[in-house]
Amino acid sequence: MARRLDVTGAGGVRLAAWDYTKLTGEGEGPKATPRPPAPRPADGLPVPAATRAAAAATPTTTPSTPSAQGVLLLHGLMGHAAHWAPAVSRLTGRHRVIALDQRGHGHSQKPSAGPFTREAYVADAAAVIEQLGLGPVTLVGHSMGALTAWQLAAERPDLVRALVICDMRASALGAASQRAWQDWFRGWPAPFPSLDAVRRWFGDDDPWVERPNPARGAFFAEVMAEHPDGWRPVFDPAQMLTSRETWVHDAHWDSLAQVRCPTLVVRGLDGELGRAEAQEMVRVLPHGAYAEIPDAGHLLHYEHPEAWGEAVEPFLNGVLTP
Repeated sequence: MARRLDVTGAGGVRLAAWDYTKLTGEGEGPKATPRPPAPRPADGLPVPAATRAAAAATPTTTPSTPSAQGVLLLHGLMGHAAHWAPAVSRLTGRHRVIALDQRGHGHSQKPSAGPFTREAYVADAAAVIEQLGLGPVTLVGHSMGALTAWQLAAERPDLVRALVICDMRASALGAASQRAWQDWFRGWPAPFPSLDAVRRWFGDDDPWVERPNPARGAFFAEVMAEHPDGWRPVFDPAQMLTSRETWVHDAHWDSLAQVRCPTLVVRGLDGELGRAEAQEMVRVLPHGAYAEIPDAGHLLHYEHPEAWGEAVEPFLNGVLTP
């Protein structure tokens, strides 16, 4: 369960963050108070049925105690904060755990004029840490969120205690990769007639799927909203391409080398980050460590939350224990 926290990002963009800290009666945490109305996206898009049900069952809480060590979770491109829900149970017993819907994603604002630059994403994360009093925080990022996390750690070491990088490459992906993504978005059969159709296409029929992947289908079903003509993503694909454009053409080894805090690089054995590159990232990091999850792909924390927890928990316990 999680409660919504409204925060302000760079340039006044409205952001939704979600507090997963355990409530009293479930472990350490604050007492519950009457729950608020179901949250609505900042841009007015309909809320998926699964999200409405979760919100109706979720009590709100008073803020966590100041002594709790902060953990901020940053999802990847096209994701949202709730994608961390299967994996957070190992983190919420002793720590304040916040997941952010980044700009253009989930329930956060999707400004038509942007910006969707690296600088904006990093500035948003810094603003959330400062407004919620999380610093120095442990940042846990997946894919694009991992890049945001290590760029923030490099630029604002005062805000970051430790870092977990989940399946994100430091090397440049290039123009061909961006063109492939443009073609992929154009190939979506949206609007989808049902959520079952969403799950089937992204889990089986998508040309990028090498073998049936129900978890991938479920992942995308969570970021769809119902419209009169069917189900469409809560994000704007053009904004996703703009966001991606700001990192795919450049390598990010220099900023990685500037990260001074303890850092764990985690990859899925079948993910997008190869073992050789991951181990080179660990070598470049001044205080790097390595872990991999067998049988996991790119969505490692979502597909295999228990294995993900087993991989990251020893590291987190080490950096979060006073």
